[in-house]
Amino acid sequence: MGDYLEPAIVEREPVRVLFKRGADEQAEITRVWSELEEAIGSLRGRKFYGIFDAEGHEYRACVEIREGDDALELGLELDTLPGGRYARIRIQGEPPGVYARIAPAFQRLAQRADADRDRPGIEFYRRSDVIDLLQPVA
Repeated sequence: MGDYLEPAIVEREPVRVLFKRGADEQAEITRVWSELEEAIGSLRGRKFYGIFDAEGHEYRACVEIREGDDALELGLELDTLPGGRYARIRIQGEPPGVYARIAPAFQRLAQRADADRDRPGIEFYRRSDVIDLLQPVA
């Protein structure tokens, strides 16, 4: 299925996450996702996010924290994804092909006049074949 052409404006609450960080380069992104998945074990029932800082060239593979998670024990870092207003585009397709559409869609979103560059862009993995791309907006 194709991407939604007109972004929806959504309001999101802050989300506490555990994460692995790496450079915003494909090999590093693949590595941090693999390490995150290995650290948490079962992926079932978990919510996953990708966070990128375009200016800092950093990427974070994140999982929403749940009761009993211990960041230190798992070898992960702890943070909170910022809440607020976001422009959202939903992309759909089978992995790994769908991943190639993430960067171009974010580039379109980042050109918005109301883009908030103080907060990172967020990939929310709704399912393996559905990803919400969230550009912070003022």
